Amino acid sequence: MKHSAAEIINEYGPFPSAEQVHGLTYDGKHVWFASGDRLNAIDPADGKAFDSIEVPAHAGTAFDGEHLFQIADSRIQKIDPKTGRVASTIPAPGNGGDSGLAWAEGSLWVGEYRERRIHQIDPETGAVLRTIQSNRFVTGVTWVDGELWHATWEDEKSDLRHIDPDTGETLERLDMPAGTGISGLESDGHDRFFCGGGNSGKVRVVRRPNHAQANRQ
Repeated sequence: MKHSAAEIINEYGPFPSAEQVHGLTYDGKHVWFASGDRLNAIDPADGKAFDSIEVPAHAGTAFDGEHLFQIADSRIQKIDPKTGRVASTIPAPGNGGDSGLAWAEGSLWVGEYRERRIHQIDPETGAVLRTIQSNRFVTGVTWVDGELWHATWEDEKSDLRHIDPDTGETLERLDMPAGTGISGLESDGHDRFFCGGGNSGKVRVVRRPNHAQANRQ
């Protein structure tokens, strides 16, 4: 297993009217993060606020190219970002114990925090298609270039993990600095991970190391 320190390359916040950062996602231009009673959009170039949607937003966030998906208690809301309207809801597999959320290849991927599991679910019904077991609390999930990554935050320690989607084996681990937890995770599809900072109220940007190395070869 590869193991190294996470390289934080940028940091935004805290933000006015957002005491915490829960889940977050990236729509190709803006980072959307959940802060309890709303979704907030910021420009990742400078961290400036762009937009917000008043909607219950307690945990993971995802984007499928058209709609936002947002965990609120025991349900997942499908939201039109242009109008802020909730188009539909499905049950969350952890029944309120859910954390991270990601969209990939027609499915939603949901982290179940204390059960240390990641579920692939049907985005129309919420039916669980398969489950991957981790050995740490799951606080964020994302896919990039066919790689499944998840964030952990347990015993005051936090890291990002690239895992085998078939076995759950950890293939690579990036340790966050002491006192720096991750409450949500999303890739920009290239060389950056966006990380929610929980009660710090911050969004941090971590470099994806393998991608940077590949580009130099």
